[in-house]
This record gives sequence, C-alpha cells and structure tokens, in this order.
Amino acid sequence: MSFALIKKVNDEQKKAGVVDARSGDTVRVHQKIKEGNKERIQIFEGVVIRTDRKDSHTSRITVRKVTSGVGVEKSFLLHSPLVAKVEIVRRAKVRRNYLSFLRNRSGKSARLTNKDFDREAVNKVAETPKAEPKNEEADKAE
Repeated sequence: MSFALIKKVNDEQKKAGVVDARSGDTVRVHQKIKEGNKERIQIFEGVVIRTDRKDSHTSRITVRKVTSGVGVEKSFLLHSPLVAKVEIVRRAKVRRNYLSFLRNRSGKSARLTNKDFDREAVNKVAETPKAEPKNEEADKAE
C-alpha cells in the first residue's frame, strides 16, 4: 500500500474548512445527537484544554466545562460528520498545549487571561467547493 494512496483517502475524509481552535480557547461545539429516528444539535461550551494532530484528518480537541460543580471533559474529532460546527467565543493567552493543571483548580485560580481577537474573522470558515467531475458527453455535444 503506497503512502500516496493512504494520504489521498485521508484527505477525502477531511472537511473543507475547520476553525483553528487552540488551547485556552473557549469554544461552542455544535454536535449532532441521534435519538431514535430524530436528530438534534446539542451545544457543548467549554475551554479547550488539549489539541491533537492539527493537520491530520484525526485532529481532535478536548473541551472541559464545569457543570453543577462537576468537571466534564469531552473529546471531539474536528473532521467528524457528527460535529456540525465549532465556534470560538473567547481566546486566552496560554503558554502550553495541554492545560491539565486546570483540572485541579476552581474559582478564580482557574481563570485564564483573555486576549483580543477578531471573532468574525476567526469563526469564518473558508468553504472550498469540491471540483465536480467533468461530464465528457456534454463536452462532445458542444
């Protein structure tokens, strides 16, 4: 199996545009939930504490939030069809890729220093349309 063939298959699995979520960002992840034969969108909002394999089709973010005093962490594959949209709400100044120290903190000690950023520009996803296969019969008719 050649590496080029594997790379081609992996690139086909990628979404056209994905938001550049970094560690320390507060994000809203819109996830598709299927219940029976119905489908709905559920929003999970929290701080990105880890990013993995950014350039790969298996790129993943781990998001943490505290609900009713209990810390909840979820990992999302960014190129998964179940993840409808990721939108960045707030961006913070951090110096690490993996913010595991936030697990042991609560209250004011768990705060991150906010950074100014252009929210509309960051959340705009450049959708590149896929090239349609050429119809050779239509070309011959012209």
